[in-house]
Amino acid sequence: MQKIIIFAFQGNPMCFIHVLLNSQNMAEQGMGGDIILEGEAVKLVPEMAKSDHFLNKLYTETKGKGLFLGACRVCSNKMGVVEAIATEGIPLIGDMAGHPAMAEYIKQGYTIITM
Repeated sequence: MQKIIIFAFQGNPMCFIHVLLNSQNMAEQGMGGDIILEGEAVKLVPEMAKSDHFLNKLYTETKGKGLFLGACRVCSNKMGVVEAIATEGIPLIGDMAGHPAMAEYIKQGYTIITM
């Protein structure tokens, strides 16, 4: 089985919608589709968590399916969203100077896509 993980870096909601859609599509096809939030993407969490945000439903569905593996600890701290991410139940991760290391996922057999 193919295992794909998406490292999402962009903080633009119009770009992030594609992360959510592709994650769910890959998961439905047994390809993984797990998401790690990095860079500016971490600051989208408190926005998408708002019930009136246009991505709320898709975000909530994706989160409910357990597709968010984690958010970068350092980036979340720098962007001031640590509490919001913790409230949403997304783990703060980062074994590489506080950032998630792609090499660890490659060793586990994942193909990495960056968006």
